[in-house]
Amino acid sequence: MGFPGTWMTESESVVYRVVPKCACSTIGQILYYSDHGQFFDGDIHDAKAGLHKWSLEASQPLIEANAKAHKSYAFTCVRNPYTRILSSFFDKICGIQRNGSRYRGNLVPMLIQKYGIEVGGADGTEEFDQIASFRRFLLFARDSIRWRRPMEPDIHWSAMSGHVSTYIVNGGRYDAIFWTEAFNDGLGKVLTQIETPHPVDLATIPRFNESEGHGPKRLHPVEDYFDDLSMHLVYEIYKRDFDMFKYDARDPSNKMPVGEIDLNEVHAKLGE
Repeated sequence: MGFPGTWMTESESVVYRVVPKCACSTIGQILYYSDHGQFFDGDIHDAKAGLHKWSLEASQPLIEANAKAHKSYAFTCVRNPYTRILSSFFDKICGIQRNGSRYRGNLVPMLIQKYGIEVGGADGTEEFDQIASFRRFLLFARDSIRWRRPMEPDIHWSAMSGHVSTYIVNGGRYDAIFWTEAFNDGLGKVLTQIETPHPVDLATIPRFNESEGHGPKRLHPVEDYFDDLSMHLVYEIYKRDFDMFKYDARDPSNKMPVGEIDLNEVHAKLGE
């Protein structure tokens, strides 16, 4: 299986396990900048050079050798499951992607037909009941993750613990896991532990939110989208995420973690 979703700077200063919808565009651009002194011109997910990625065949032996020998500092970043699934809905389901099309072609028409969701019309600009549609999307997310139907789960709403675990199971070890909600503090600590060809000043680095503007604007506070049933569904889907990364499953309005991540616990439980 190797190390899917793993990126590494060309200088091998640091290794990063990408978790979708967890500031990965910004982190990728910062890693690129730390080697080259400039940002990648475009979406960092499209970069085919300047950053080692497991998806690039030539990068695979370098990443594998580094990860298994733990030659470089390795980290990942996680996010509150409530805000992450909500962001996935507005970006991937309601939004028009950067190629001008709907995400995954026939996915949205299938959701409209089978689950009765609305997405704001052909271009996502029409008014619709965001709360009702999101709760129906949650049913689909649960079906795809729990029973793998009507399709395999998508990386943007499959559990973070699943992404994080592949790095451990295949022989890697994390030195840090930090929260998107405390981004500067978390990534700042990573940067103090590594030596980069170009210094990074987090205070002046822009945020690269590549999904921003794809879909309709969220009209309500996070907690309004989750009633008792949807909270139950979210906990059913993301129980390990709440437990491992110390988020509050009982209060969707509290996006901040409620405890410290225990790296030993993460390696023991996600490495099984």
